[in-house]
Amino acid sequence: MSILLYSLGAAEEVTGSKHVFEIDGRPFLVDCGAFQGKWNDADSKNRDFNIPADKIEAAILTHAHYDHCGLLPVLGKKGFTGNIYATPATRDLASLIMMDSANIQAHDAAYRKKQAAKKGEKYTWSPLFDEGDVVYTTNQIVGVSYNNRMYIAPDVSLEFYDAGHILGSAFANVTISERKAFGRTKETTILFTGDLGRKNKPIIRDPSTKVPAPDYIVLESTYGNRKHEDQKVALDTLAKVVRKAIDKKGKIIIPAFAIERTQELVYYFHLLFEQRKIPDIPIYVDSPMATNATSIFQVHPECYDEEIHEAFLTHHKNPFGFNALNFVTSVEESKALNEKDGPMIIISADGMCEAGRIVHHLANNIDKEENTILLVGFMGENTLGRRLQNREPEVKIMDQWYQVRAEIEQINAFSAHADYTEIIDWLNSIDTSRLKKIFMVHGEPDAQAFLTERLHEAGYKKVQIVKYGESYEL
Repeated sequence: MSILLYSLGAAEEVTGSKHVFEIDGRPFLVDCGAFQGKWNDADSKNRDFNIPADKIEAAILTHAHYDHCGLLPVLGKKGFTGNIYATPATRDLASLIMMDSANIQAHDAAYRKKQAAKKGEKYTWSPLFDEGDVVYTTNQIVGVSYNNRMYIAPDVSLEFYDAGHILGSAFANVTISERKAFGRTKETTILFTGDLGRKNKPIIRDPSTKVPAPDYIVLESTYGNRKHEDQKVALDTLAKVVRKAIDKKGKIIIPAFAIERTQELVYYFHLLFEQRKIPDIPIYVDSPMATNATSIFQVHPECYDEEIHEAFLTHHKNPFGFNALNFVTSVEESKALNEKDGPMIIISADGMCEAGRIVHHLANNIDKEENTILLVGFMGENTLGRRLQNREPEVKIMDQWYQVRAEIEQINAFSAHADYTEIIDWLNSIDTSRLKKIFMVHGEPDAQAFLTERLHEAGYKKVQIVKYGESYEL
């Protein structure tokens, strides 16, 4: 039996996760994410689908972030008719994210066509997929609960384990069986981490360490060269940022992904308010998707850690909301925030500042000294978020240049990705007695080079940085 592994995305980069394992030429896909970054580059990559979709036997989705699920509807458009396996919470969140993407693309197409018409030009760009494609894809998703082994092909079984990254996130443990002579069976196990989470995060459980001993691990490396701040220090910093904004009567603008980070921040503000570390301050969650995602959180208690389970289910105490919290849904309400005086906190998507309502909030507030832009997550290369992170004095937003006069603050401890010490701690805590090789994906080159050295020092000598277009025989 021939088993090959290769990546069509997130190879020496952080977005667009698409990993394939082939058994005697039969492809199985793990994640089908969209690329994020410069619009033209990302659009080109997202249209360049280098695999015959109709040949894929089954697809596996580790979690619902856009860079892991965003191109699943394209898969269906190109002829994929098989099942997509995901946890129930991932299924619900992915459906929300894909539909949101379809709506954004439709609005983009209409806007660009209108702008081209004003110039007397013809505009031919079309969305990657529409709402109908999302409905078709959602119907392909089969919900599989954690720790429940099932066969997705006669010779391939799948079992999900909690990855502790976002609600419903999972390690995908794939076992490939080969019949040998005299009734014997040879099993090859590949553990796809998806995005590896962290211990002691609020709301969700810690990453599972009870996974069966794998032969191969496909390991993410987003924060492969970074170490997160201590959570207590981060909470103290968050409280200081809020108190400072109140003194200046300014606005705190927080770009945050609609899923997990937004709910986590709401939980932290709730905690700080209860502990009397911050006074009452209006908080606006300006993202329809985040509002809907919060509702999905409430119907998936099977993913909660013990503390949230107790608070939410036993004591009926809502950890996702309190009096100061306002969910903004309409465009009119969103625009009205520009006319309101601070102090206030606005949490809005997209997390890398490339699209969505956050772009408008930045344009309206970035040149005012009393305001604060608070960065709380990873910012990919060539994104507005990365330029803010780099403290560039002037940035381009919606084709217009703005002086960055607002204070830029960053807190790394809220990341949902494990840092290099946490990655190694997790590896040390699972059974690696059968481990033959680690395949490293989903990381920028400098992070992967650093993590490779740290892994070697920790005794993991066989590490392969996966390169786009190269195949690896298992």
